Amino acid sequence: MSQSGEAGPVVVPAVQPRSLSEETSAGRAAELARLLEARRGERHIVALQDFPDPDAISCGMAYREMARRFDIEADLVYDGQISHPENRALVNLLDISIQAYDPDEVALGSYSAAVFVDNQGATSHLTERLKVAGVPTLAVVDHHDPDDVLDPIFSDVRPLGAAATIFAEYLASGALMQLEEGNELHERLATALMHGLHSETDGFVRARPPEYRAAAFLSRHMNPDLLEEVLCVQKSRGTMRVIELALHNRIVRNGVAVSGVGYVRWADRDAIPVAADFLLTEENVHTSIVYGLLGEEDGREVVTGSLRTLSSTMQVDHFLKEALGEDLRGRPYGGGRSRAGGFEIPLGFLKGDEDDPEGQHIKWLLYDRRIRRKLFKEVGVDELDEVCGPDPDL
Repeated sequence: MSQSGEAGPVVVPAVQPRSLSEETSAGRAAELARLLEARRGERHIVALQDFPDPDAISCGMAYREMARRFDIEADLVYDGQISHPENRALVNLLDISIQAYDPDEVALGSYSAAVFVDNQGATSHLTERLKVAGVPTLAVVDHHDPDDVLDPIFSDVRPLGAAATIFAEYLASGALMQLEEGNELHERLATALMHGLHSETDGFVRARPPEYRAAAFLSRHMNPDLLEEVLCVQKSRGTMRVIELALHNRIVRNGVAVSGVGYVRWADRDAIPVAADFLLTEENVHTSIVYGLLGEEDGREVVTGSLRTLSSTMQVDHFLKEALGEDLRGRPYGGGRSRAGGFEIPLGFLKGDEDDPEGQHIKWLLYDRRIRRKLFKEVGVDELDEVCGPDPDL
């Protein structure tokens, strides 16, 4: 009551409005739910990038559980390796069913549709295989800059910190499924998505409000002890060796560290981004790029690399595409997001030479020099001969 005896104004507690990202996800989740309702009983393939990371693995797991509510069976498939020890620990400790592509075991033609998560087809060799098999693309959910490789029925591509952010918001909306207290599978799913958020945002250092909101939601369902066990996996000897080579071979100009580490086993492929992260910790370095040559252990030979940056002005996707160009089909060799990127360049005619150590050495010198020149030229370094050294003696 007021002092005059009249009733004071009624104070209505403010309802916290949804963020724009959450509103968008709620609408997209409802749209996806309607689409899946019309596809009941189908079998889908979730196509992950060739070297799946925690973001991709957790999102694939999320789609599978969401699709299950619509009587849709979904298989997580990748055409490469899970080489990072932490990623293997994620799959093993959380008991995530995922399989490497094998034409004798995976009949692509048996799937009604393909779903791409945390990629848009450019980083997966499954893209062409699915096209040849006549499998249509049902959905793409990703957080990287848009590519025009696929023509999906449903697309949710937004510049967020992680694809896991989008799937966490789908779950929070309740349109596709709801996480249940005490459900062990849901606990593992929430833990996997939290790991995806953690890895994509450098331990939440690079997180933005949508990632923190997603983490707050997942924290009510995840298992922190299990997440800690995944995160505390030790680095392999192969990873330590690649870091050592990256440190020894680095050249720093204008705050950019570039390092070629030579031949790398496919099993140690994920050591390259780890080494790029390490070089970024050096004083006066704002951008690091590490690359190596992956041998023919799985039938193809490529130069692969990773970029990491602290620079707010570095446009990673544009930088890599401009520096490295594109293949004959018009697909760029590299791309990325705000703070990280990667590239892969097939060797084509020059692949092989396993029995010719001298030929392998000359080939590496050629690619090492060529890539360094392209990267430093895009940075604006003019002293290319000083940076790259003389041409290899061919």
